[in-house]
Amino acid sequence: MTKSSLLTTACCAATLLTLPGCKKSFNPASGAASPVQAVETGNAGLVTVNHPEQYPAVTAGRIDEPEELDVTGSVFPDISREIPVISMANGRVVDIRARLDDNVKKGQLLFSVQSPDISAAFDTYVKAAADEQLANKAYLRARDLYAHGAIAQSMLEQAVDAEKDAKADLVAAEEQLKIYGVDKDHPSPIVKVYAPASGVIVSQNITEAAATGVSLSGTATAFTIADLSSVWIICDVYENDLPKVSLGQEAEIKLAAYPGRTLTGRVSDIGPVLDPTTRTAKVRIEVANPGILRLGMFVTATLKSRNKVTHATVPASAILHLHDREWVFTPAGHGQFKRVQVDGGQMLPGGQQEILSGLAPGEQVVKDVLNLQATVEAQ
Repeated sequence: MTKSSLLTTACCAATLLTLPGCKKSFNPASGAASPVQAVETGNAGLVTVNHPEQYPAVTAGRIDEPEELDVTGSVFPDISREIPVISMANGRVVDIRARLDDNVKKGQLLFSVQSPDISAAFDTYVKAAADEQLANKAYLRARDLYAHGAIAQSMLEQAVDAEKDAKADLVAAEEQLKIYGVDKDHPSPIVKVYAPASGVIVSQNITEAAATGVSLSGTATAFTIADLSSVWIICDVYENDLPKVSLGQEAEIKLAAYPGRTLTGRVSDIGPVLDPTTRTAKVRIEVANPGILRLGMFVTATLKSRNKVTHATVPASAILHLHDREWVFTPAGHGQFKRVQVDGGQMLPGGQQEILSGLAPGEQVVKDVLNLQATVEAQ
């Protein structure tokens, strides 16, 4: 090979070494734009591209919203809507017509009790009725005799007093039978106990052949009926978050079982005592139950404060969801973009999304982050 040939070959090799590497072939004579490239800078959160104008940026907006506090809690019955079912007569349960978790109506028969108290009460009533009849006859006779001057006024007064006492004893005996639920004209040793209100049976303390009654040793409550049309959400709020909670504050209730449903309640009580272990206070939220809330169910409550907080808003396309985190790219100048981690909030009208933290209103972000991320991953 001649000396001129060796020189030509060396020049060509040098030219090839100076051309930038890329994934696609590129002919400068064709006049096409050079391909977009991302250059690693040694900072994992900073990338450089040779055509930054292809990734237009937008200014983050601003939204003022009530300050929110997310807490978890459980569903409990409203104790003011819990009604105990009690048999006033002591005795043995001979029939049960309802069970735990049953829905019952007011006046529905729940159970029957065979009670010796009924026999004693009816005996007292019969004797009181007989004594009242005898006292009434004595009074009428004394009044007639006094009218004819046969007895003194003091004897008439004694007859009147005896008749009043007998009548009072009779009324008391009749009331005792009414308390036991016994018809004085059709007495029976079996007492029937009816539901005092409509609701759900949330507690049952009797079984067949069990003893029950108000003087029973232990619990006298046979059933507990709860009106679940309104329930309580009991939440644990940390000590540092208590200033964000106030009585009457609105709360949004979300359920894992019904992700598309949001209920509204209000804070009705803030516990005055902190748990010494967890440093939390019990906060009670009252909420109307549309029929989907069940006792013991776990819920998430979002408490909306009267204080306003300012958050940034960006197009939803500006947020990159990667590795269970959320990111945006902000222009850093000289063809560089900085990847910033943010905490995304709720979706807003117009394709916007709230940014809870990591970005301030007025900052610049890449509008379509997927194109930039694709360029980064391609290198």
